[in-house]
Amino acid sequence: MEKPRFIWEPSREFIERTNVYRFMRRLGIGAYQDFIRYSQEHLEDFWDEMVRELAVEWFEPYQQVLDASRGAEWSRWFIPGKLNIAWNCLDRHTNGAARDRLAVIWEGEDGGVRTLTFGELRRETDRLANALRALDLAPGDRVALYMPMLPEVVMILYACFKLGLIAVPIFSGFGYGATAVRLQDSGARVLFTADFLERRGRRIPLKEKADEALAQGCAVERVVVCRYKGGNVPWSSGRDVWWHDFVAGQPEPGQEECPSLPLDSEAPCLLLYTSGTTGRPKGAVHTHAGALAQTAKEIYLTFDHQADDRFWWVSDIGWMMAPWEIIGNHHLGGTIVMYDGAPDHPTAERFWQMIERHRVTTFGVSPTAIRLLMRNTGAGPDGFDLASLRLLGSTGEPWDESSYRWFFERVGRGRCPIMNISGGTEIIGGFLAPLPIQPLKACTLGGPSPGMATDVFDAQGRPVRGELGYLVCTKPAPSMTRGVWNDPQRYLEAYWSRWPGVWYHGDWASVDADGYWFLQGRADESFNVAGRKVGPAEVEACLIAHGAVSEAAVIGVPDEITGESVVAFVVLKPGATLTDVSGELAAHVARSMGPTFRPRAIFAVPELPKTQSGKVVRRLIRQAYLREPLGDISTVENPAVLERFKG
Repeated sequence: MEKPRFIWEPSREFIERTNVYRFMRRLGIGAYQDFIRYSQEHLEDFWDEMVRELAVEWFEPYQQVLDASRGAEWSRWFIPGKLNIAWNCLDRHTNGAARDRLAVIWEGEDGGVRTLTFGELRRETDRLANALRALDLAPGDRVALYMPMLPEVVMILYACFKLGLIAVPIFSGFGYGATAVRLQDSGARVLFTADFLERRGRRIPLKEKADEALAQGCAVERVVVCRYKGGNVPWSSGRDVWWHDFVAGQPEPGQEECPSLPLDSEAPCLLLYTSGTTGRPKGAVHTHAGALAQTAKEIYLTFDHQADDRFWWVSDIGWMMAPWEIIGNHHLGGTIVMYDGAPDHPTAERFWQMIERHRVTTFGVSPTAIRLLMRNTGAGPDGFDLASLRLLGSTGEPWDESSYRWFFERVGRGRCPIMNISGGTEIIGGFLAPLPIQPLKACTLGGPSPGMATDVFDAQGRPVRGELGYLVCTKPAPSMTRGVWNDPQRYLEAYWSRWPGVWYHGDWASVDADGYWFLQGRADESFNVAGRKVGPAEVEACLIAHGAVSEAAVIGVPDEITGESVVAFVVLKPGATLTDVSGELAAHVARSMGPTFRPRAIFAVPELPKTQSGKVVRRLIRQAYLREPLGDISTVENPAVLERFKG
């Protein structure tokens, strides 16, 4: 029997209910490909129409959509408009019926639940903003968040946005060294943290880690501590203050509002750090207009925002997806779901319980998380009521087909399309994203996200189809970082130096004969075996397709004969028995991909080293295997496991 071409196809009725269909009709565009082409070839017209469709409110209207007079690298957008994310995402919703709509549903690992309406969120945000305003801070000053995933992080973001301060989210799982680097580089003057966070029932001393980071030297003058779990914490008198004391001097809720300042469209709002393959982490600078336009566009078009949506993307505030989710949904008056805790505590069914309990309509997660849940006994969602789900989402890394199908069939019950998106911290959004009006193939990213002039280049900078190439963006976009914080030359070298006027993102991508886009991993992780270049994701997907394997990581290592050869590491499924792990799996790869890519060695390991966002750190695996110096491993969530990868 011939394999179906598509894994999911929307009905005509489904298509005609979507936001993108109505938007296309308003523009007089009838077909998906024509819409994408219009958004790329008429860039300024598209973004002008997009912010109108999104009902972005301006204190002063813009006169020019795009100013690229200094080159694509230093483009400015919506000039000289004035706006504020906090006004668009919070304040304006409290002036009418939306005041009592839920803005946040939060659940903690211990089962505690908190909810905030837009009215309640604004009152608490205004109290916090007034307390910050009483400090000697000026627009452009940085405020860092080293916090659990609590509703308070939403208040901190909006309070900063109101005052023109730049929020600097830091992953709560970082050790003191990685935290110190970000505090030092950003020059943050205020730090928000909490007493403890909790994972799998164990308290982790967050304030203590924050103090260790501060002891390394930085510009922080005030530390505001949220009492989350209680208990004694180290204290620096005169510098540290409890959250409740910090806001206590402000008027009671409802007695005084803190207005959102009219800010230039190019005013920075977020400093998001991303780790490069070498060197210190890079601070991506995002603006009020750019971040708002991109995130809201994606929630509206790709995730087809509806008034009754409850949107949950599993994330930490230190990962781009959390600010993306908050800003994009709240601009549209939507409800977000937040969770602070482990995905498998106290049971591996925790995610499915929460979807059922909170009637989640859109659920986003990384492929790695799905692979882990597939591996856990009893983690299946079959016994839960997931009928509220309408769309699924994923990002962070390439899929393998077996995990993708498990997510689609077992979680989405074969009726919810997977909006698999890919972009980066540097653009607080996606370069690639499917739209709900198009049929989907397994593992696809659909195509270019509307308004993003993405392409696939070969080594000579020529567009290619049907073969592996480099993911690029040939025109600027509103949410592209305005540089690397304090290092403009590094920004140019990292993203704009390969081809003039072209953003080089560092991913391998391909476009098949039907025009569907796929990712094959990071280009700097690819390898060349006997003259044939391949991305690690392709070999990893082949390994995961074997019934005994739940996860895989593949690296290329020097080989005297073939130049490079393949070495693989696999995590086996519980109960899987292989007499000869390396031999049996290598034969499986050779049968599937051809003998050229037969791994030289395959090792079974209990887990793979990953970042906090679930990405496998192949570069460090390779360095460990070759016994090269690892350098900075602060972004690795489980660094101790690297010892098992030494060759």
